[in-house]
Amino acid sequence: QVQLVESGGGLVQPGGSLRLSCAASGRTFSRYAMGWFRQAPGKEREFVAAISWSGANSDYADSVKGRFTISRVNAKNTVYLQMNSLKPEDTAVYYCAADRATIVVVDATWYDYWGQGTQVTVSS
Repeated sequence: QVQLVESGGGLVQPGGSLRLSCAASGRTFSRYAMGWFRQAPGKEREFVAAISWSGANSDYADSVKGRFTISRVNAKNTVYLQMNSLKPEDTAVYYCAADRATIVVVDATWYDYWGQGTQVTVSS
């Protein structure tokens, strides 16, 4: 069992930055691939970024490539999402997720555990 807790969301102006954190419980964090997803009001949940268990591989949605960076520190049981050059269309609830796989996973249906989400609002 893995419990995930996101933090770091908030209100930011367009062009600004935020760093989301996702703290995981359990001693086997390093065996899980991790992902970030988001859901805007009235829209379906969408993939944002994912990272392999070792951190060596990652993948991003086209809409965030070059602006967002996913990383992890296994010794701290934490995965991060650095978000730069934020746009109003990035406004959503952001969720982190864990999957018992060693590879990068972009399909939400593969993930076994989900956090409760953190709100990100980009507005002037």
